[in-house]
Amino acid sequence: MGIALSLLSMLGFAANILLTRYAIVRLSVEAGFLVALATNILFPALLFGFEWMTRAAPFAWNWKGAALFALGGVIGTFLGRRLLFDAVHLLGPSRASVFHSTAPAFALVAAWLLADERLGLYEIGLMALVWLGLWFTQPRAGSAALGNRLTPANLRRGMLVGLLTVAGFGFGSVLRGLAMRGWNEAILGTLLASAAALACQVAVTRDWGKIAAQLRAADRAAVWLYVGCGITTSLGAIFMALAMVHMEIALSVLVVHTTPLVIFPVSVLILKNREELTPRTLLGAVLVLSGIALLALR
Repeated sequence: MGIALSLLSMLGFAANILLTRYAIVRLSVEAGFLVALATNILFPALLFGFEWMTRAAPFAWNWKGAALFALGGVIGTFLGRRLLFDAVHLLGPSRASVFHSTAPAFALVAAWLLADERLGLYEIGLMALVWLGLWFTQPRAGSAALGNRLTPANLRRGMLVGLLTVAGFGFGSVLRGLAMRGWNEAILGTLLASAAALACQVAVTRDWGKIAAQLRAADRAAVWLYVGCGITTSLGAIFMALAMVHMEIALSVLVVHTTPLVIFPVSVLILKNREELTPRTLLGAVLVLSGIALLALR
């Protein structure tokens, strides 16, 4: 069950990546991020309303669980996503994706420090197999997909921002997993995490006039694309939180970050191979799938 929920979460985040490809060329990230965060609140709120009407057990508020979800939203959603945009700007999307695939390593450390979660040699070996596969799915150094050469200053800044980005994603995910262990409210928790992230984004946003003008000038398709990003990321976060009830936090985060398994086939079949697809990346996909299958069968 945990593997299945993690894969559903991965599909949600992969769909967000694909939608973002089209959204960012129609509306600036600064304005679109607010639309996505607002959707991250409204969509789970709608789901929670349906859940409230159909739940059998009485609802119980848990301050510790709510605080952990909110802190996870600040660290993972607000800081993680915000820094990811900076990493893409400094390093380019392909190099930034290499950093993103290392987030499970930080989740492994965070789960050990915060949740006292220890994995056996078999699980660690399978994690290494999946990480190796993810590394193979990244563009090779010097390939066209990596873009132009970086200046030393941008490389240093990009490396620092990239490390902070994946640390935010990793630790934020573990905080949500800790919250679920004492308060099994994945939908409401996702709403609280998004509300905390939106509050932080509103606090740091200064040029509201510019953002309002961008939203007024944007076509409906652009706004709906960011709404789609909000819906898919909400579903991804909900399924990931549910998966952490059924399996180790670090292993769930690992499966969730196997989005190249979806991105590359879509790139070939729909986007006409705009992403780099080679025997090397295919080998990486096979290794990732093998690792996930062995995790499911353990």
